[in-house]
Amino acid sequence: MTNHGRIIKFPIDVKQGAQWLAKTEPRFAELLKQTGPLPLRLKPPGFKGLLDIIISQQVSVASANAIHARLEEADLKSKEAVLAAGEEGLRAVGFSRPKIRYALILAKDDLDYHALRLMSDEDAIKRLTSITGIGPWTAQIYVMFCMGRADVFPAGDLALQVAAQHLFELPARPKPDEIAQMAKAWSPWRSVAARALFAYYRVLKNREGLG
Repeated sequence: MTNHGRIIKFPIDVKQGAQWLAKTEPRFAELLKQTGPLPLRLKPPGFKGLLDIIISQQVSVASANAIHARLEEADLKSKEAVLAAGEEGLRAVGFSRPKIRYALILAKDDLDYHALRLMSDEDAIKRLTSITGIGPWTAQIYVMFCMGRADVFPAGDLALQVAAQHLFELPARPKPDEIAQMAKAWSPWRSVAARALFAYYRVLKNREGLG
């Protein structure tokens, strides 16, 4: 018996959520005219998917992509491979000292990825954040994009905050608790709202040179 809500599996699911958001909040309708169809952005669940998200913590997209490429080339996709590589092998593919520690902790953890998929969003996030190196953002991104949950919103993400400030013409970038409160109105499609704001951030970045 599963204990979660709607699952995003196909582009039609994202489209359905986008249509609902556009009807519920007119600003999303305007956003979608600028972004076009929203991407599915799903990644396979499991150790490799979670490790990829840890790599992306607090680094530029270009830096994360470079490390991902070296990780693939070195075939470091499993717990066993990461443990065998050790500190020296992870450093060689570009891991920082903290991320070497987090990757090795994750590789040694007995996290049951199948059981995780049967949990509620809240319980899955709680289990993930019990692991050193996995904070709320990492856990929420995993639940959104590796588990396909439709109603998760990573309120601590800077890009989402900047996009929301521009879209809703706010006087300042909303703090995590403020944007989380805003996002309640976008349930049960908060994960699609996040996709929309990520896409809108890219529009803004291209248009205005935002960092």
